[in-house]
Amino acid sequence: MTDSELLALMEKISNWGRWGKDDQRGTLNLLTLDKRLKAARLVSTGESVSMALPLATAAAADNPTPAFHLMIGTGYDLPARGLQASSDYLAIPIHGRAITHLDALCHMFWRGRMYNGYPSTEVKHNGAARCAIDTSFDGIIGRGVLLDIPQLKGVEWLEKGEKIYPADLEAAEKKQGVRVEEGDILAVRTGRHKYIRAHGPWNPWTEGQAGLEAACLPWLRERGVAVLAGDAVSDVTPSGYAEISVPIHAGAIVMMGLPLIDNADLEALSEFCAQRGRYEFMFMTAPLMIPRATASPINPIAMF
Repeated sequence: MTDSELLALMEKISNWGRWGKDDQRGTLNLLTLDKRLKAARLVSTGESVSMALPLATAAAADNPTPAFHLMIGTGYDLPARGLQASSDYLAIPIHGRAITHLDALCHMFWRGRMYNGYPSTEVKHNGAARCAIDTSFDGIIGRGVLLDIPQLKGVEWLEKGEKIYPADLEAAEKKQGVRVEEGDILAVRTGRHKYIRAHGPWNPWTEGQAGLEAACLPWLRERGVAVLAGDAVSDVTPSGYAEISVPIHAGAIVMMGLPLIDNADLEALSEFCAQRGRYEFMFMTAPLMIPRATASPINPIAMF
């Protein structure tokens, strides 16, 4: 697309007002009780797979602001008597490309507005008054689907800056025998973390990162995806567009009200699904109860 076509697309995919003028949940409205029950029926063995990265406490090329983990109570050099305890202190810069996290709908603005037309000024120094992470405190539970693009293409990982198009998503569906349906939690694998474990991290802002091309936005809306998870930030870097550097973030979060999970680790899930020939599962996660926050670290779980 051209930049002007992308700008026009933003209006076409809008869900503003779809669930009422006061709505703050966006596509989480598609996760109905019936969808939860159907997801629970997918569980047959009780096996589970985490999709979270270890908390990134070390600086790296893709983690310039690491989380801070401090021990404020240890068992070191204490007299071995009576009841004692250890304790921790954590400071976590949630956004970026190192922490597995759920973006709230107040995270992104477009022309001074967030999802459903709320003004960006609703996010103040003390947090967000609208569309904050607390709209998800009751948990995100539903049918999860993995679309494994490297497996589709017969490679270990996608190259830096490689774009994923709707045709790729549909080809992965066909190969993996699954179809993304309304209310699903969709995880799209690029193989990022397999590359990191083999070669180390790189700077995605300057060297690029594989991800979805903006042309996937109408597809996500038409299929009724409730939550989108990626092993990076879903957007391909660079996007190729001048005015919107992260069109998937802008189109999904602001226009569709579609929450994003960034930096999921999909490697163990990829192996598990390939071994069993099964790419659907019960998905569960929940944000920390941080009122007015723009995001939260999470530990997404796939249950089979």
